[in-house]
Formats: sequence, C-alpha cells, structure tokens
Amino acid sequence: MPIIKFTQALKRFYPTLEPTNINATTLAEVLQILNDKHEGLRDYIVDDQGQLRKHVNIFIDGTLIKDRINLSDTFKPESEIFIMQALSGG
Repeated sequence: MPIIKFTQALKRFYPTLEPTNINATTLAEVLQILNDKHEGLRDYIVDDQGQLRKHVNIFIDGTLIKDRINLSDTFKPESEIFIMQALSGG
C-alpha cells in the first residue's frame, strides 16, 4: 500500500493528520479515503471540478504529478505520495 505523507502546513488545519498507508490504485481513491478519515480534506486539495487546487502540489516518489486536472498519474503499491500546500508570503 502506498504511504501518504503531508506537510506541517496541512496539519495546521488537520492536527490528527499523520503519514498513513492507503489501499488505493488511483489518486482519486486516495483523496476519497483521506476525506473519509478527515472530513473536508478533499475539498482543500481539489476544487469542485475535481482538479488539483493551484496552492496544492502532489509528489509521487519525489516527482511532481503531471496531471493536475484528472489526477491520472500512476503509482506503485510501495510508492510515497506527498501532499503539500504551496506557501507564499510577503
């Protein structure tokens, strides 16, 4: 099962968010399972069209996903999926 990891910035909104193994074969499944455990998390990651929000990035095994619209990037059972929000400031 791939392991899903998160930045500390996301934990600010979801304090119980911890690295977790999820039995899924698509990013859409990963996000749904995460949302079942942490209500509202999926809406923070994707918009109402199901596309990755501009302030969020997802890396699979250290590589930024290519498909921000359909989230069709593939991963292996032993993959590490890292979900992070982009930071900005001034």
